[in-house]
Amino acid sequence: MLEIRTTLASRPFWGAAVLTLVCAVIGSELAQLPYLNLVGALVIALLLGMVLQVQPKLVTPNLAGVGFISNKFLRLGIILLGFKLNLIQLASAGVKTITLAIVVVTGMVLLTYNLSRKVGVDKDLAILTATGTSICGAAAVMGVSPQIKVPAEKAAQQRENEVLAVAIVAILGTVFTLVEIGLKPLLHLTAVQFGVMTGGSLHEIAHAVAAGSAGGPVSLDTAIITKLSRVLLLAPAAVIIGLWYQKTTPKADTTANAKLPIPWFMAGFILTSLIGTFVPLGSAVIAGLVKLAYIFLGMAMAALGMSVNFKVIAHRGGRPFLAATLSSVVLMTCVTIASKLFF
Repeated sequence: MLEIRTTLASRPFWGAAVLTLVCAVIGSELAQLPYLNLVGALVIALLLGMVLQVQPKLVTPNLAGVGFISNKFLRLGIILLGFKLNLIQLASAGVKTITLAIVVVTGMVLLTYNLSRKVGVDKDLAILTATGTSICGAAAVMGVSPQIKVPAEKAAQQRENEVLAVAIVAILGTVFTLVEIGLKPLLHLTAVQFGVMTGGSLHEIAHAVAAGSAGGPVSLDTAIITKLSRVLLLAPAAVIIGLWYQKTTPKADTTANAKLPIPWFMAGFILTSLIGTFVPLGSAVIAGLVKLAYIFLGMAMAALGMSVNFKVIAHRGGRPFLAATLSSVVLMTCVTIASKLFF
């Protein structure tokens, strides 16, 4: 607690807070524009943070604050994001939708991780890429990342892994959004089936919304519910991945073995979901809290972008991108078949 208070009182924190807040707000506004809505506010904020590196006089003095924001504000944003989940709506979507979400998340995590490892991607980057493609894109990458406990000397590499995983899911999600919209006339799906396809296969919430809206209001509603069913699995997935990582990582390589890796901020995520579902806050309040969540997440993403090493990402990006592309093709194919057979 004393460390947090000291950080909040420091000049680097406030400098970093201003820079990342500007990136987050601009990203949020730009994400409302046509075409840029496919990219999403979080990825735009990440890109703006990268652009700031052309001005080292702005970034370098504030690096201490950048690290704090990318860590703590991330958790705060994910907690607030829970208000977006209406558990009653998810329950009313039925057993089929929840079952599809469980199958998609489980199958895609295993497939993407193992494909990544087969082509030579390191363990930490493989699991981050797998969770991003399987659950909810950038938010999933950043939500699961704290479960991957690394020594202090590997912290910079961990941030590079986060940025690379986010970049992969952002690019692939945008490409597959356009692909699925283009395939729509050829697949002869009903509005509900197309919504299930987009919500069940695309990476970011923004991607599911953009593609689902191409099928009309029924398709859009179905896409959102299907996608949020996957988002709901972020908390249990983080716990399971943390336990798995602790069990399979030698003690010499990580401090994660010291205690049970429960991401307590995920408990906040579930709590806000319950409050948003059962406490009559009103749609305007919920919308405001979700917007605030994206501001905090955008600040965390911008902070991440300000600390990225471009040479390392260019050198390491090809193999995880290949693995995620292959698994995304499998995901789209399987979810399309499932939507035709069961919905």
